[in-house]
Amino acid sequence: MSRLRVVHTSTFRYATPVQASYNEARMTPVSQAGQTVVSSHLEARPQTWSYEYRDYWGTAVTAFEVLVPHESMVITAEHVVETGELVAPRTVLGWDELAAPDVRDRMAEFLSDTPTTAPPQGVVELAVAAADGLGPADAAVAVCSALRDRVEYIPGATAVHTPATEAWDAKAGVCQDVAHLALGALRSLGIPARYVSGYLHPSRGGEIGETVTGESHAWVEWWVGDWVAYDPTNRIPAGGHHVVLARGRSYDDVAPLRGIYAGAGTQELEVEVRITRES
Repeated sequence: MSRLRVVHTSTFRYATPVQASYNEARMTPVSQAGQTVVSSHLEARPQTWSYEYRDYWGTAVTAFEVLVPHESMVITAEHVVETGELVAPRTVLGWDELAAPDVRDRMAEFLSDTPTTAPPQGVVELAVAAADGLGPADAAVAVCSALRDRVEYIPGATAVHTPATEAWDAKAGVCQDVAHLALGALRSLGIPARYVSGYLHPSRGGEIGETVTGESHAWVEWWVGDWVAYDPTNRIPAGGHHVVLARGRSYDDVAPLRGIYAGAGTQELEVEVRITRES
């Protein structure tokens, strides 16, 4: 088990003073099997009001507003999280069991695509070919591997709302695009799948006490009787060096920050994630 301290700082700067802003942050990790939140704190400066709730997907949301003129806003989320090794699925279903009406009804939200995950025909054909002769659990890994072979990781090649079809056409993108493509491919086979947002420690064997530049990251989970977490960008199971923040159908359900502001001019955003392995 590892103990990780994550400090995520988002700084907004405005070209002219903003009169008011209204925001939602999904930047609080979840306690679950294999992940225990020791402490968590989120602060926005300036801030005049805040409220916490859980959304439809079970994500902790901090809603806050700033009703005084401001030229910048800084949101700092600091967490200490203990992460453990993955536990193998207790139940692994076959194709016929996944196709059963009760499963399809219960998992309908994770079998339906969104505008950003709808797969192009080439992805559907790739998924069918990669899954040939395999059970659902092995097919899911094979599909993710085949997709990653075709999509090059290139920061800046896409934006947060780029649909999977555009990333596929470009054969380039970032972790979010790989996750969206994987979701569309898995759902096209009848495997329920969901999007996961969080953080990634860049080194499995990081030294205790060393602070490194981490990443906001995205990966997927598929359901074959139990949920299985997998990082298709890095071709590995998602485990002890991943920290889960939120889950949903796609990025649009779990965006770390979302808001509007009243004022003229543009804004600039600077994001920094620092991760320290404490044990």
